[in-house]
Amino acid sequence: MAEPRRAAETVPPFEGGRFLIVEARYYDAIGADLFAGATRAIEAASATYDLVSVAGALEIPAGMAIALDAAKAAGRAYDGAVALGCVVRGETFHFEIVAGESARALMDMSVERRLALGNGILTTETIEQAEERADPERGDKGGDAARAAIGLAHLARRLINR
Repeated sequence: MAEPRRAAETVPPFEGGRFLIVEARYYDAIGADLFAGATRAIEAASATYDLVSVAGALEIPAGMAIALDAAKAAGRAYDGAVALGCVVRGETFHFEIVAGESARALMDMSVERRLALGNGILTTETIEQAEERADPERGDKGGDAARAAIGLAHLARRLINR
């Protein structure tokens, strides 16, 4: 079986870039790993970040919208945003609601606002799968999400902010 394609391990520098990270620490250890990967990627791109924490994955889009609006009103808009969280399948339909609705709201926000967004909300069958994907030395999905946001921010800077 072929290896899955990975996001680029590095992105070009984005000096002066400012990113918003919105994290749900419902699964604290997984959240810590996602955050470690995301911040490592942002710092490697010579950018900075602000952090907002919310209760769970379903609250990430609302928390992100509030923080984006507050930053814009203060004259300090972000270049992009990173969503970090984890949803593990349980015995009820709640998994599908949380996973689907958070992804839908983030995608809607990204398109409507032309937001350079990296979605690092894990949706897994087990905690073990989440741990592997979140670990910056193995799956590094937090880093992948940050690199996706930085890549889109580069695109916006090149095409929109000429």
